[in-house]
This record gives sequence, structure tokens and C-alpha cells, in this order.
Amino acid sequence: MRKLFTSESVTEGHPDKVCDQVSDAILDAILEQDPNAHVACECATKTGFLMMFGEVSGNIDIDYEAIARRTICEIGYDHESACFDGNSCEIIQHVEEQSADIAMGVNEALEVKEGGAKDEFAMTGAGDQGMMFGYACDETEELMPMSLVLSHKLAKKLAELRKDGTLDYLEPDGKTQVTVEYDNDKIVRIDTVVVSTQHNEEVSLEQIRSDMIEKLIKPVVPAELIDDKTKYYVNPTGRFVIGGPMGDSGLTGRKIIVDTYGGHSAHGGGAFSGKDPTKVDRSAAYMARYIAKNIVAAGIAKKCEIQLAYAIGVAEPVSVNVNTFGTGIADDEKIAHAVLDNFDMRPAAIIKKLELKKPQYRNLAAYGHMGRTDLGVKWEDTDSADIIRAAVCGQSWK
Repeated sequence: MRKLFTSESVTEGHPDKVCDQVSDAILDAILEQDPNAHVACECATKTGFLMMFGEVSGNIDIDYEAIARRTICEIGYDHESACFDGNSCEIIQHVEEQSADIAMGVNEALEVKEGGAKDEFAMTGAGDQGMMFGYACDETEELMPMSLVLSHKLAKKLAELRKDGTLDYLEPDGKTQVTVEYDNDKIVRIDTVVVSTQHNEEVSLEQIRSDMIEKLIKPVVPAELIDDKTKYYVNPTGRFVIGGPMGDSGLTGRKIIVDTYGGHSAHGGGAFSGKDPTKVDRSAAYMARYIAKNIVAAGIAKKCEIQLAYAIGVAEPVSVNVNTFGTGIADDEKIAHAVLDNFDMRPAAIIKKLELKKPQYRNLAAYGHMGRTDLGVKWEDTDSADIIRAAVCGQSWK
């Protein structure tokens, strides 16, 4: 059976991603001063302004405006002709102390209050209720879906062509999209590639289209997956001069499918950026990815989705679900029991295992949080593959 599946990515200059990066730059600055700080910082932007708002607690002294301006300029919005300028835009800041009602559940978990478990990982309760998903598949070296991996690579390359001066007419805003064709769940070809890039007024559409195909798409998309029926759409509206926050409003957390698996897996609904790791929206999503990736890396399944769910103020997850979509070498229930026996999914344990208290989040706020082997993040390690295979199959994996 043949089918098509499409994923998209956006460049770091997309208005939503500007907000994500400012939120996470603020988080990094706070964690650098106080690794135990609690942070929930979001941003919104439109023509000529960016607003920061949220809740923070910790031993910190942060210049929010300076961080925001520096981040915006580093993205490439440092001149008025780009439709946004971090040097001159209005910065509005409304960051307050974290609610004591939330803090009381995070700082002391329900299990501790009720006189239960006493170990160090029982002390911290989940920073919110909700469900989180992690996913992995064997389509790429990163154990991520091909359509999303290629979309991210195109978006990242598009920014590189702008920043290194290869295509000096490019501006920071842009989107990429890749449609993969499958035959019985095997990738056979790339059906469609879409690139929309902000540009200055001087360049012609013909030049942009030629450059995008020759200097962007062909160097990134594997030649063996392209055929004479592959379709290219470059700036299909015909013009993309007005971009960034002038062209569209931006908001932290509005690109959650770009951040995760490109639509190949479910998403719990919670965004990542601007949240410290006691918020399970972030930390448990990373842990779910870590577990799913190790299951696939161990050869237990060709693809795997993990769902975790939490109650605010409670350390232990309220549910753990494993779905291997019929590709597992054991049934999902057995794999789930192995997961429960071998992975500690309490927030404090996740934070320690995945080293989530250190500043590292600004770089994740563009081009995806998952599959980022380029950044050395711990949730992309496969150091538990042998453990989970032994638990499921009773033998080591060599």
C-alpha cells in the first residue's frame, strides 16, 4: 500500500520561533545563576515589539530586555529592512514570582506529604498535570521520521546560506516542508518539497527558485529519493518580502509539532520552551523520547511511541503506555513492564538522568528538540538499549 506523509519545519527567524528562542535564552540565563530556579516564561511578538510574561522563582538577577534584544539580533533581525530589529523594537516585560500554590506541590511531592517514599527522587512532584509522548523509528540515523529530518535540514541550511553570505538576499523568516512516499511502510521516494523564504526586494523570483533548488534542496535531499516526478514549490505565492513579526504574529509554544516528530506521533499539547525541567511538559517528553529511542535502538521495535501522564504535585506517573504499532518483537504489555522496571520516570530522577538543570535550551528552540545528536543532549543517548533488550528478551544486545 502506497501513502504520502508530510512534515514541516521553520527557520529560526519564524515569529513563533523567535519567541521560543527568547523564552529559552531567558531560561538558560536563569539556570546559569540558579540551577534550581522555577521558570515559566513565554513571549509574544508583532510589528515592532516583543512582550515577555510568566512566572519565575529563584536566586537570580536577570536583565530580561538585554537577553531578548541580543537573541533577536543573533537570529538576524538586526536591521529595519528585515521587518524587525532587535536594536530598536519595543520590549515589554511582565515576569512575576511563581505562584505559591504551584510551588508547594513541586517542592514537596504528595508521596512525601503522605509519609511514603523517602528517597531523593520522591521529593519533587510534577510541575503540572498532563500527558507527554515520545517517539522513535528506524527511518533515519537519528531514529526520527525522514520527512521531519529533511524538513529540519532544509530549514537549517536555509539559515546557513543567509548567514554565511552565500545568498545575501535572504532574510530570517522561512518555512520548509517535505512529503515522503511510502510503499508498505518503506520509504521509496520524495514526492514534494516546499520552501518559502523571506527575501529582499531586489531579487527576482526566478533567481530565488533556481537557488533554492540548486543550492538548498539538491545538497540536502538524498539524490536517490528524487525522481522526475518530484515536485518543487519555491515561494509559491510569488513574493515574501514582508516577513517576521511584521508579516505574522509570534507566540511561544505554537510550533510543537515542529519541535517533536512532525506529526508522526501524538502530542500531549504542552509546549517546551521557557519551562524549567520540573515542568513535565518538557522533562517527561524528553524522557519518553529517550525510552522510545532506546527501544528502537535495541531492535525491540521498528517504531515505538511512549505515553507518560502525571498529576501535579505527584512524583510517580499515573500511567505509562507503550505502542510499537505491531512492529515489536514482544507484545506491548511485556515491553511496558520492562520499561516500568528499568526506567525511573519521576521528575527528579529524569532531571538527574538527562542532566536537565544545565543551560542548553536556546539551541533546542529552533530545528527541533528531538533527534538533536548534534547538540549532545542526553535524551538522544542509546546507553539503555542493552538494558531494555535484556529485560524484554532475556539476552544482551551486541
